[in-house]
Amino acid sequence: MAILPITVIVILLNLTLTPLGLPLLIRFLIGAVLITLGLTIFLFGVDIGITPIGELMGEVITKSGKIWIVILSGLILGFFISVAEPDLHILANQVSMVTAGDLGKMVIVVVVSIGIAAMLALGLLRILYGYPLFKLLTVLYAGILILSLLNSRAFLAISFDASGATTGALTVPFILALGLGVAAMKKDSKASEKDSFGLVAIASTGAIMALLIMNLITGSSELNGSLEAAINPSRALIEPFLEKLPHISYEILIALIPLIILFTATNFTKSKLDQYSFNRILKGILYTYIGLVMFLLGVNGGFMEVGTAVGYQLAALDSKFYLLVVGFILGLVTILAEPAVYVLTRQIEDVTSGYVRRREVTLALSIGVALSVALSMIRIIVPEVQLWHYLLPGYILSVGLMFIVPKLFIGIAYDSGGVASGPMTATFILAFAQGAAESIEHANVLIDGFGMIAMVAMTPIITIQILGLLYKIKSRKGGLS
Repeated sequence: MAILPITVIVILLNLTLTPLGLPLLIRFLIGAVLITLGLTIFLFGVDIGITPIGELMGEVITKSGKIWIVILSGLILGFFISVAEPDLHILANQVSMVTAGDLGKMVIVVVVSIGIAAMLALGLLRILYGYPLFKLLTVLYAGILILSLLNSRAFLAISFDASGATTGALTVPFILALGLGVAAMKKDSKASEKDSFGLVAIASTGAIMALLIMNLITGSSELNGSLEAAINPSRALIEPFLEKLPHISYEILIALIPLIILFTATNFTKSKLDQYSFNRILKGILYTYIGLVMFLLGVNGGFMEVGTAVGYQLAALDSKFYLLVVGFILGLVTILAEPAVYVLTRQIEDVTSGYVRRREVTLALSIGVALSVALSMIRIIVPEVQLWHYLLPGYILSVGLMFIVPKLFIGIAYDSGGVASGPMTATFILAFAQGAAESIEHANVLIDGFGMIAMVAMTPIITIQILGLLYKIKSRKGGLS
């Protein structure tokens, strides 16, 4: 049901505005099947493998009672879980492809993972010491603002996109579980409830800062890029899948091995799970691996190529209204396909004992993402509109709302911004935006094609905080404190 809306939209567009050709359409459908099966197996693996590891690590870290262990654990776990994140690999691959290798894939993955690691360690310390989330986020975003003013437009778009991409289907469940495990050890139940959210938000700022700082240190010049795939998609049916299978399988295996080693070492030295629980978690990691390989194979074998082609052809039409409408609809339905959204909304409902309902959170997220995609299309169409015209007032509003909304909703809102920009956004929607930017003469693929994930990560922060204000008003009318 999650993948179906995008599939139906593509088939309808193929029959009307953007004829894709039979080979590309068949590859897209094969990719959709692989993505559906892959995400199903992957999410099952996350539930029985990755999430328990996160909770286990959180408990072990807290029980140690030593600050240096908390910091070191945050650094190690943050780095390795980010390196394994599929969304980050997809974005880094896109950047490398568009820039013809000037900005290498592994450079982006490693630099972003270092940033995530540093901020995850800081976030864990915040939970232990009970430092207010809104104060820390205000300081972090002030730092990001200063760094943004010193960087080029191309790096600004890529950096903010990396923030959204790195908080994806693998990272979010792990970090949420880690935060929940640490917060649960606190004696104050109300503080524990609030502190269980916000760790994803803090970690995601590390991705932005790391890339912006890297650009300042290396002094890279303004990058340029193009996207040939939008004009000449492959006509082969099965070959693209077979070509990518060995590389994807190897890449995901290498990314998951450090996590397996960390879990095994922690279990034998600290927690010592019973044999059934230990085997169950290992089985979960195996499912995670199989699901990730299938998912990325579907993405790279045809799914993203169709997104690029659809965006390219829609932008080539005389009326740009179609681009806006399709972008809005895609944003509206894409959030339903994000597995991390399911994980977060379920945890929100559990932690608040059903007071904050997942249906309302999902609706607020859908509206936010739909608006962000439509606004990104306007940025591509109108040359005078730049990314910072959206991000600057958007984040000022986001920070301002933190001072008036219920504190629980701050963590939920900023975590939602991270999870909204998951696999479907990093694949189909990003490719759609890049195809549109390649098609429009005055647009730059690197500057205008990127920045989409940044928008998708920002707007839910605002819509969820507005939802929090509505809950606050509702509570006052009901005579609640």
